[in-house]
Amino acid sequence: METVKTQDVSLNDLPWIVDYSPERCTLCGSCVATCTFDAIAFARERINSAARKSGSEESKGPATRLVVRQSAAVAQACTGCGMCEKVCPARAIRPVRNPDHRFPLVGRDHGPIKRGGRTNLNTQRTLDAIVVGRISQMTDPALDSERHTFDLRAPLGRVMLPHELPLRVRGDRLELEDPTPPVSWIYPVIFSDMSIGALSTRAWEAIAIACAYLNEQCGLPVRMCSGEGGMPVRLLESDKLRYMILQIASGHFGWNRILRALPRMKADPAGVLIKIGQGAKPGDGGLLPAAKVAPHIQAIRGVPKATLHSPPNHQGLYSIEESVQKMHLSLNAAFGFRVPVAIKCAASATSVSVYNNLLRDPYKICGGFFLDGIQGGTGAANEISLDHTGHPIVSKLRDCYMAAVAQGLQGQIPLWAGGGIGMTGNAAADAFKMICLGANGVILGKLLIQLLGCVGNEHGRCNACSSGKCPTGICTQDPRLVARLDVDKGAESIVNYMLTFDSELRKLLAPVGNSSLPVGRSDALVSTDKAVADKLGIQYAC
Repeated sequence: METVKTQDVSLNDLPWIVDYSPERCTLCGSCVATCTFDAIAFARERINSAARKSGSEESKGPATRLVVRQSAAVAQACTGCGMCEKVCPARAIRPVRNPDHRFPLVGRDHGPIKRGGRTNLNTQRTLDAIVVGRISQMTDPALDSERHTFDLRAPLGRVMLPHELPLRVRGDRLELEDPTPPVSWIYPVIFSDMSIGALSTRAWEAIAIACAYLNEQCGLPVRMCSGEGGMPVRLLESDKLRYMILQIASGHFGWNRILRALPRMKADPAGVLIKIGQGAKPGDGGLLPAAKVAPHIQAIRGVPKATLHSPPNHQGLYSIEESVQKMHLSLNAAFGFRVPVAIKCAASATSVSVYNNLLRDPYKICGGFFLDGIQGGTGAANEISLDHTGHPIVSKLRDCYMAAVAQGLQGQIPLWAGGGIGMTGNAAADAFKMICLGANGVILGKLLIQLLGCVGNEHGRCNACSSGKCPTGICTQDPRLVARLDVDKGAESIVNYMLTFDSELRKLLAPVGNSSLPVGRSDALVSTDKAVADKLGIQYAC
């Protein structure tokens, strides 16, 4: 008798088990062809019967039939994406969650577990313990959200105090004697930095189309960050560049192409963002697997086909003072001091120190401080970084804002916050609460790829962004998979959501009685959690 292989991985060790009904199956092969993870395949299955008669003769021995069988290998483990269920005409197959699995252990035999851009930290969200509690009634009449005119604009760029402005009276005119830092007043939402490479070209294009449409047809001046890795030359040389924030990250990928395009740019970009770290994996650097470095990615980034690592820090920036000097001498100068330059950092215990140093910038050149919290997802991170490295965004945003208030410098360097905004589906409520706690605007990322059709969630479904096998064509460079994504439908979904976001944001502003963004108006909020109320300095409600 063969030895029992007690150490082998079985189907019950995996997080998802494929529920398959051979009686319903028509053997069309759609499910096998659709599965990008090779989790299922055709196989022969034996059928034992006591006797099978064929005419007058009795047939002995086993018979076989063709069935769909799940792989028990960890490398081909089912991710629960459900694509097989979507394409099956007979409803004969579907993934079922296995609550009794031990995948966190057996999976580590093959290296750190990748989570592909989602997080497990969705329980006890701080924002869910906060509600809008101050409603204007007889004392301060509320506004009509449908008919009132709201000023929903946030600054991107250094905002100088009135007494700092170089104004002089000449006769009956008020004139500027010296130039002031560039400031753009935009909608309080920035589409997060997700690169061409991390996203498929079609997914990135859908977000860019939505951004342009919102600006030109809907009157919402939303801005989009390019992500690390550069952009297509056609976009760099078009007037649509004014909606884009160019990112320079520690890998400096794609910047040679951007610099060569400078003389031919028809418009200035909306801004430049220096990325120091990401909220979901601070200090870990970035990684784009070789499987996703397709020929067009090689051309845009100027690299060969290889796994691309971004260092955990900028090789030329070793202090805050040096960073400010670098911005002043290079990035601002490159665009003739017409484009605001901001810094993106991971939320951490040192965020306030960084922000304080930027506030004391003698050049008045830093145009924004982007804080990214641990609940933001990234396809380049391992589970260990996503779940155990970083800082929740809410309290750290509040700390930075209050540090500026203590110095009388609030509002000078705009605070933009991201990391889990819209995780429960309602980004407008999350944004309103963040603004009341001190943010000038919010950054949306994960929400956008969900609108494009991402099937991943915080409970372990799919989450294979880093594998290059994304079944929806969003986070892959495989042409066969990319073709699954409908660019027009994806862009339309994002536009419709943002129009809803705008309507819902007004419906939150109106009862509070604000015509403009209530930056720092923490008196509008109450918390149902005493610890949250004490930490954030807002009222406790029970």
